[in-house]
Amino acid sequence: MPFAPQIAGEEEPASDMAAPPDKKFLIFFDFDETIVDESSDDSVVRAAPGQVLPGWLKETYREGHYNEFMCRVLAYMGEQGVREEAIRGVIEKIPVSPGIPAVFQFLKAHQELFEIVLVSDANVYFIEAWLRAVGWRPLFRRIISNPASFNTCGHLVLQPFHTHSCPRCPANMCKRKIVREYLAQRAEERGGRPFERVFYVGDGANDYCPSVVLGPGDTAFPRREYPMHRHIVDMQRTQPGVFQATVVPWQSGEDITACLKKLLGR
Repeated sequence: MPFAPQIAGEEEPASDMAAPPDKKFLIFFDFDETIVDESSDDSVVRAAPGQVLPGWLKETYREGHYNEFMCRVLAYMGEQGVREEAIRGVIEKIPVSPGIPAVFQFLKAHQELFEIVLVSDANVYFIEAWLRAVGWRPLFRRIISNPASFNTCGHLVLQPFHTHSCPRCPANMCKRKIVREYLAQRAEERGGRPFERVFYVGDGANDYCPSVVLGPGDTAFPRREYPMHRHIVDMQRTQPGVFQATVVPWQSGEDITACLKKLLGR
């Protein structure tokens, strides 16, 4: 589906000046447990009464339908009188993952080379609030996540991003589909000129799915010992040669920065 601003989050405003030259590299980031060191869906519960969810609500979760569960969680919080200020206050305090500030310091210093995109199964409101609080929002060309906004009652309303047919991914989002469509869209917008290299930084099983489409000149950065890393290792063991991208596991963002510096000869 097209990446409409109301679905994927707003792009940074375009300048009236002539378009800058195409950037050489494209880097995708996940959000939860990648940029930040927690799941924002878990973190927001700290704004709920007593900082816990009732048992009956927890029991409504179904595997593969976490987005639907979070819709109910946010509806419950709204009914309990939790409003935007409380939610934003909790989200803005989520800790950043180790070494990730160094990654964005490096990318900021080389903005002319890297196009940066965030792909997350969290939601646009959480991500935008956190990124703006730390001052990193202008670095991202696009935020692709589940739509979320406050209604007239002051409740945060969450929606699914899209539908898909991937059996591996949750019902509301397949990041492989998103990455493929984004690459095709950008290739058309760039007059058929592909990026020299594509990078993907993530942690979860739903980050493994898009990493499979990366080519031999690309790099996957799975967080070490997290599901994305375990799935890649398993594929490399059971289907040698199928996973084409270079794999650079990370424990700290410093591992990512070191790899990018080596690429640029810094």
